[in-house]
Amino acid sequence: MKKFLTFVTLLVFFVTALPAQHIHYRNEDGIEVFPAQIDPQTGDTVPVVVLKNLYCFNRKRFKGAKYERNYWRMVNDVKKTLPIAKEARRLLVIAYDTCQVMTEKQQRVYFKQLEKDLWAKYKPQLMKLNYRQGKLLVRLVDRECNKQSYQIIKEYLGRTRAVFWQGFGKLFGVSLKSEWDPDGKDKELEDICIQVEQGMI
Repeated sequence: MKKFLTFVTLLVFFVTALPAQHIHYRNEDGIEVFPAQIDPQTGDTVPVVVLKNLYCFNRKRFKGAKYERNYWRMVNDVKKTLPIAKEARRLLVIAYDTCQVMTEKQQRVYFKQLEKDLWAKYKPQLMKLNYRQGKLLVRLVDRECNKQSYQIIKEYLGRTRAVFWQGFGKLFGVSLKSEWDPDGKDKELEDICIQVEQGMI
């Protein structure tokens, strides 16, 4: 296992250290076979393999049954909420691209209809989340979109709506201005998110 990890690490280093000149080999039908880079010193072409990030985690050890229950509860919460946060990012990218070719008036109509459609589609799913998962989802949106939920609502639906939803959330102890802190309070959750994304748990 150690030799394998060393090999993979060296392979990743070799691939990322190659010069940046790219070419793409295509077959007779124009279909790309594999990407390659040209070595400026020898003129040779080198196949490029883009590997996923490799993450290593220590074996999880729990101080007691209570800590183990809390951990697996966090895993369950992430599995329920992370896909929703990723979908939010996807929709945000689509909305941003779409509104680039619209007038301000068209944007208002578009976002009003989009809000209506999203509310109808995702309300049943969101209503199934408990209080803890709802708070986590707000932070995961910040993780995925690099932007607080409050800022997203403010940019696309206006300051008035953002203030309203922030006030409404505050009544239940949820702040739309919550931020993801992967190196601080959310360190354990960040590790869980990575493992869920990698299919490790």
